[in-house]
Amino acid sequence: MNAIITILTWFSQNILQKPAFFVGILVFIGYLLLKKPLHDVFAGFIKATVGYMILDVGATGLVTTFRPILAALNYKFKIGAAVIDPYFGLTAANAKIAEEFPKFVGTATTALLIGFFVNILLVALRKVTKIRTLFITGHIMVQQAATVTLMVILLVPVLRHPFWGTLAIGIICGLYWAVSSNMTVEPTQRLTGGGGFAIGHQQQFAIWFTDKIAPKLGKKEENLDNLKLPAFLNIFHDTVVASATLMLVFFGAILAILGPDIMSNAKIITTGTPFDPTKQAYFMYVVQTAFTFSVYLFVLMQGVRMFVAELTNAFQGISNKLLPGSFPAVDVAASFGFGSPSAVLFGFATGLIGQLITIVLLIVFKNPILIITGFVPVFFDNAAIAVYADKRGGWRAAVILSFISGIVQVALGAVAVALLGLSKFGGYHGNIDFEIPWVPFGYVFKYAGIIGFVLVCLFLLAIPQIQFAKAKDKEAYYRGDLQAEE
Repeated sequence: MNAIITILTWFSQNILQKPAFFVGILVFIGYLLLKKPLHDVFAGFIKATVGYMILDVGATGLVTTFRPILAALNYKFKIGAAVIDPYFGLTAANAKIAEEFPKFVGTATTALLIGFFVNILLVALRKVTKIRTLFITGHIMVQQAATVTLMVILLVPVLRHPFWGTLAIGIICGLYWAVSSNMTVEPTQRLTGGGGFAIGHQQQFAIWFTDKIAPKLGKKEENLDNLKLPAFLNIFHDTVVASATLMLVFFGAILAILGPDIMSNAKIITTGTPFDPTKQAYFMYVVQTAFTFSVYLFVLMQGVRMFVAELTNAFQGISNKLLPGSFPAVDVAASFGFGSPSAVLFGFATGLIGQLITIVLLIVFKNPILIITGFVPVFFDNAAIAVYADKRGGWRAAVILSFISGIVQVALGAVAVALLGLSKFGGYHGNIDFEIPWVPFGYVFKYAGIIGFVLVCLFLLAIPQIQFAKAKDKEAYYRGDLQAEE
């Protein structure tokens, strides 16, 4: 038994929680199953792994560039607030678990493994479960497992048993990963023109909802690519120009308010690079910081193109030989390259406006919990919503749904912080799926206990059954063909 635990722990730490290598191994296995030459197998492994590492560099850079600004805002305005960001949320959840439930400190990692194997089992039994997707973004699974662990042991006291609690958390994590990613198959097939992958990130429910509601909010012909802008605004169809300009406007204003004294204080700016007045003018520091966001966005996009191409081809081997009819559920950034270049930035901008308006309302109405916007939800959630919405309902749908998402992120983020008692720990997960459906799930846990936990599990299991029942072509459903909906 100890040997098995050691092997599983090694796999979790070195592969499952390192998505670049996990994706690389999937490509390696897929190409072997396709009987490709060994040199092509090796090349595919490298390109997929390095591509994902490039994506990770871009995503991490976006986050780390933003965190010093958050820290400075917190200091200047003396705000005792919670940051809605999955990295802050991970830290806050682990801190609360360590302080109040020390027996469950290692539960999230074990639950992650259980959840992953639950997902595999659900796909293997797809003829019964109707699940077609394998969630493979390990770093996201780590964040979510920590938040779900806290939610379950805090709100369902009967599950505060090391064995049964861990098993229950693993089961509900696996159900969420399998079911929510399965909901994105048709929307992503529509977006990518049959790209052969689904989304396994933090906004699967939102993507499904967006795909359904966007056509009612606008016309897909009036998309961002066809949006008639004044001549001088045509430069914003260039992703690099648009991202650098938007970042300069938003973060330039924030950095101007914060000022050089705060941004140069190493005691406040504990992550990232503080401003050094002996080496650079503050104006140039502001410009450089704003443009850095654009750099990392460009890097992210290059990584996406690199690994998705390999993974899509290789997963045919896995799908055909090991898990027939399955789709890899990958990072949501993989979808960005299939929409309008402007959609990512429009989604970010309108989502941020929605967040900021809601934060102001929290202050005006003296809400006891103040939310600080986090870059990961405001960027990745709202950008993805805009990409999918623009494809189905044009620019109006993209703007409306991203704006509403920003409002929901802050409003329900404040509710979640109160529900889980995270205000003194400074963070909450914050992504849109951890507002809806997970905040409602939390209240079901709180008021219905173990019965509520079972009801949530049954609700998740019912979703793919409903999807399958509505499909007119049952075989096409398993293939992810859009004719299943016709």
